[in-house]
Amino acid sequence: MAMILIAIVWLLFVAALWLHRPSRELAGSTFRLVPDLIRLVRALLADRDTPRSVKVALVGLLVYLLSPIDLVPDFFPVIGSLDDLIVSAVVLRWAGRRVGIVGLQAHWSGSPEGFAVLLRLLGTAASDG
Repeated sequence: MAMILIAIVWLLFVAALWLHRPSRELAGSTFRLVPDLIRLVRALLADRDTPRSVKVALVGLLVYLLSPIDLVPDFFPVIGSLDDLIVSAVVLRWAGRRVGIVGLQAHWSGSPEGFAVLLRLLGTAASDG
């Protein structure tokens, strides 16, 4: 019975990842932003004004990304190779909405075009904030 429950929870997780996946164009742009995103996460973690819940989520994201074990194995087509990006997008979307656009921009070290891609990834517009 426990194995069935675990399988159902895992399938729900995969479905949620699939529903929150970024577009192919946005995914490609985001992969090029990885160094800037790493610097952004590091800066947010170092900032005393970043809420503790956001810091916990970002540390959890870093642990997930560094872990050799994926929740969705890479042999699943499309979703297997994008699970890290999807999980990152969901966590960054949640964290970005708590920090706000002004807070993100204050810590952004990349290009203005890269920041525009980040805003698209977060599902927000430059007028939010």
